[in-house]
Amino acid sequence: MLRMVLPKGSLERATLELFEAADLPVQRSSSVDYQANIDDPRIESVRILRPQEIPMYIEEGLFDIGITGRDWVEETNSTVVSLGELKYSKATSKPIRLVVAVAGDNPAESVKDLPNGVRVQSEYPELTKRFFADNGVDANVRLSYGATEAKIPDIADVVVEITETGRALRAAGLKVIDTILTSYTEVIANPVSAADPEKAKAMEQIMTLLNGVLDARGRVMLKLNVNEAARDAVLAVLPSMKSPTVSPLSDGGFAVESVVEKKQINLVIPALREAGATDLVEMPISKIVP
Repeated sequence: MLRMVLPKGSLERATLELFEAADLPVQRSSSVDYQANIDDPRIESVRILRPQEIPMYIEEGLFDIGITGRDWVEETNSTVVSLGELKYSKATSKPIRLVVAVAGDNPAESVKDLPNGVRVQSEYPELTKRFFADNGVDANVRLSYGATEAKIPDIADVVVEITETGRALRAAGLKVIDTILTSYTEVIANPVSAADPEKAKAMEQIMTLLNGVLDARGRVMLKLNVNEAARDAVLAVLPSMKSPTVSPLSDGGFAVESVVEKKQINLVIPALREAGATDLVEMPISKIVP
């Protein structure tokens, strides 16, 4: 039913791990094979391509659904439907910013301060041209094939580069004067496919599985027993997503279950024990589907 395209490169491994955890394992003959399949009736075929290309192919209808960055959707000016962000790896858990940077001693404080004819290098030339034009600057924008931050001052006056913290730009003696966009990894769909009821339902179901895995990451299931006298004290210190599940035990007391953030567990377990909880068990969670 769905023709899917997944990103190759820096997002590849994290994407495949996410699909594996969502019980949608991607199978291919080798790690360099661009064709793959997922043994699921909702997915007809899978291709693995560079994220730069994916928005265009989705818009053209070559694929129904795919994963790429918002930066590449904007760079290619592709008309697609966003099904939501995926923050599933260290590289995608925080947004990246596409920024405008100049030499540290440049007096400019924003793009509007730059002169016409300014030399700009970027791996996102189309997005850069639109941004400068929108700000009234006639810039000489050229495509950069890498090491963009090293091109000031000999090759460029300005660079447009992606960054998470700005540390690498500062290390190169540059300063950020504007942000063009903030980008997360996204699931995108072809507009015609997204309007098809059968395909839209399949897309929604796949997103439920993927988001279920992401919601479970960083959380654990905590189970414990508590007697009547200590129940309120235990519930007072027990975190939960919504409300703990409390069930009576056959011999008196209660069994309690709650989903807790993993980073809290080292503080929560001792506090629960001190409040009167017994038989505490910490368990991993595969998916959480609200």
